[in-house]
This record gives sequence, C-alpha cells and structure tokens, in this order.
Amino acid sequence: MAGPASLSSFTTSNTISHSSIRHPQVLGSILERFTRSEPNKVQSREKESSSDLVLVVGATGGVGKRAVEILQKKGVPVRALVRNVEKARSLLGPNINIVTADITQKSTLLPEYFEGVKRVVNAAAVIVGPKEGDTADRQKYFQGIKFFDPEIKGDTPETVEYYGLKNLIDAVKDHIGVREGRALLSFGENGFPIGPAWGPLDDVVMGGVSESHFQISSVDGENGGPAGIFKGFVSTENNGGFASIRTKNFDPLLDLSAYEGLEVRLKGDGHRFKLVIRTSTDFDAVGYTVIFDTKKNEWQSIRLPFVTFVPIFRARTVKDAPRFNTTKIASLQVMYSKFESDGKLNPTFEPGPFELPISSIRAYLKEPITPRFVHVSSAGVTRPDRPGLDLSKQPPAVRLNKELNYIMTFKLKGKISREEVARICVAALESPAACDITFEVKSVIPFSQPFTVDSNNPPPERDYEDAFGNLKKGITGKEALENVTLAV
Repeated sequence: MAGPASLSSFTTSNTISHSSIRHPQVLGSILERFTRSEPNKVQSREKESSSDLVLVVGATGGVGKRAVEILQKKGVPVRALVRNVEKARSLLGPNINIVTADITQKSTLLPEYFEGVKRVVNAAAVIVGPKEGDTADRQKYFQGIKFFDPEIKGDTPETVEYYGLKNLIDAVKDHIGVREGRALLSFGENGFPIGPAWGPLDDVVMGGVSESHFQISSVDGENGGPAGIFKGFVSTENNGGFASIRTKNFDPLLDLSAYEGLEVRLKGDGHRFKLVIRTSTDFDAVGYTVIFDTKKNEWQSIRLPFVTFVPIFRARTVKDAPRFNTTKIASLQVMYSKFESDGKLNPTFEPGPFELPISSIRAYLKEPITPRFVHVSSAGVTRPDRPGLDLSKQPPAVRLNKELNYIMTFKLKGKISREEVARICVAALESPAACDITFEVKSVIPFSQPFTVDSNNPPPERDYEDAFGNLKKGITGKEALENVTLAV
C-alpha cells in the first residue's frame, strides 16, 4: 500500500492509539474526551475469553481483516464489527464472531456488542477512489493515491472519522476500562457522593437486633475530606451477628470485565470485613464474596482481585455456582459479621459499636497497563501552509489538515503495507510503552522505488517493543507552524 502511516497509542477509552494510513481521520475534540447483529445476536460468547477479547472495527478493510488474522493466529479471541455480514463471512470465514453495525449510526451500536470486550482496534475509514472510476479489481486504487485524482466515495471524513469515532468511543468506554479505574463510590468537589445509593441490610432479616447505617460526612474522610461511614452496633442476640450496607441494583448492570478487581480506600478499625458482589438482581441470591482485614486507625487502599471472590449463599460455599460473570454486576455489599463461611467464625469479631469510613471504591486495571483502544488513522499529514506546496496535487488528508485545526502531523513519504500496519496495531495492544501516545510510521524505501517482498525469503517479523520504548514526544504540524518547542 502506498503512503505513510502514523500511529498513536492510548490506554483508555478516551485515549486512542492510532496508526494513520491513507484517509483523513477527523479526530477534533474527541481526543480531549474521550446494523443489526448477525442475526441479532452476539454468538459463542462462551468461546471468547473474557480476559482477552478484542473487538476489530472495520474488519473487512485492508488493515482490519489482517488484524483479525494476526490476532487469531496468536490465539486471541476476536469479535468483528462490520457493516456487511456477507462480505465479512467471505473474507473472514465461518468461525469468527461477527456483529453488524455502522459507527456513523449510534443506534446500531448495541450494548451487547461490547460485553466482554477488553481491547479495540478501530480500522474503520472513509472510502477513497479515482474520480474517473476504476477497474473491477481496483487497479488504479492499488497503484496509489499519487497516480489518480481522488474523491471520497460515500460518507465524508467528518461523518466517519469524527462522529463515527465519537459514537464508537461512547459505546465502548464503559467496557474497555480507563487508567484511573471506574469509580463505584467517590465524592465530588462539593463533597456529594457519586455512585449508587446504599442502604442497611442487617441481621434483623433473620431475627437479630443489630443495626447499621451509611452516613455521608464532609469532614471525616482522609485529610479532612468527605467519606461515607459504615457504622452501627452489632449484637449476637437472637442468633444474630452481622450488619451490612448494600447498594440498590445497578440499572443497567455494570460490565467490569475489563478490570482486575476492586480497590477500597478506607480507614480501618482492626476488624475483618466482607465485600459481596451479586450478579443477579434477585434479593436473595448467591453473593461472590471476599474477606479483608483492616488496620486500626490507618487509611488503607485494599485491592481485591475478582479471582479471589468465592460464591457464597447464606454463609455456605456454593460449589456448583455459575462462573463469576463480571460483565453483569448487579449490586455491592459491605458486611461486618461474626460469621465467615462454612461454619468458620471471624477471629476479629467483637459485638458492639463499629465504624468504617470509606472514601472510595473503584475497579482497577491489571498492571502493567497496556493500550485499550488502537485507532488506525490517516497518514496524509503535512503542513498546508508550507511555502511552495501545491495543495491541488495533495491527497485529501493534506488538503483538510488546516481545516482540522492541524490535528495531523508531518507528511511522510514512502510505502508501508497494510500487513505491517496491522502487526503494529496488534503489537501496540500488548505494549505498556505504547500507551497514550501518537506516532507515525514510514518506510525507508522511497516512494519512487517498487516495494517487493521475496515470498521465498520474507524478512523476519519485527519486534516493535524497542520502537515503542524509544518514541520521542514531539512536534505536530500546528506546533511547527507556531514555532513551539516541546521537551523531548
């Protein structure tokens, strides 16, 4: 494929790793923020490992289909989001999970398409072709954009690569995870709580007399800040012995599958507590439970990996319980109890008053953190105001750069194959060094020279980790025009 390629990588749903190739991508302000199914279902989700599932958008395009193939060869489960299911089946084969949607139509991006998705490669783009038409096998197009007068076919760059990308980010951001984690309980600058409502659930449900509540304080948190205080009085009378607070059911249910577990920031009182997660909206259902110890009068961040949660029902382990489905979190519960499970008692339990200030509960990402969203973008990236530049002879991305507020960087000359770009995208997904950056890729072979690969003696596959690690922070087209010097 003729033309340069530019890549960026970002960790979260509002950070985009993008590799520019041949068409303009109108990113605009979304860098600051972050149709139908086949047939109306997401297939074989049990076969898709929730720890690895990658969504490839634009999976029938030149880069997208190659990214699918590379991921499959690595044993990574893939879900393909495409507009034309028949074309996708012919290109990708019968064994891939396919969902159909149009990213320019927000209503087609159904929530179930993103369940279990941990990472995204977005290779959707506008279609560019010769104004004068082309052969059935697109010979003019594959010669390269320098050899024909181009025009955009179908949706405009703004439609696909601004609004479409924004729609995709909005649809996927709650599934793929963000670097700072997902807050389930936190406090705003005004001290008001952010998150679901909590209410008491004590042993009175079984005849006991314990009593607790969840109190919001603007001054009893860490460093005099706000906190939610789980406090009360626990009694063992009438065979009781526990107090707890529980959220209302989440609506819709939360998908926390992108995360490693929950982190609780609290001030301990020296007792052992339980955190319970339910995946059913039924009141009396199996609770996936973990116990944790606290240090008296000390603020702590306690991480509770999801793999340590055990299915418990009425203080008994449920050996045949369904797998803990972190894509469907219904409610949370914090408990102080005399009882642990299966007849064991809490060794730190003391009847009487207790108090547990909690400043936050959040889902956290597994470390090292790697990019969650890789975006393939345009490489027609140059400075339109450069003296002597004849814009009429430049690709569309170059002509649009000024109108796009110089979101693109320098134009590069050379050739890079779609296969290479797809490999870079997949490699970026696995590299901590590729997080939160935008970078460009170019060939060392001049545009004027043919680019060929000896099929009998192909070059070895590259290790991109060194390249990612040595990327320098630097200059965009706008910064160059304004003579802004950035630290390297």
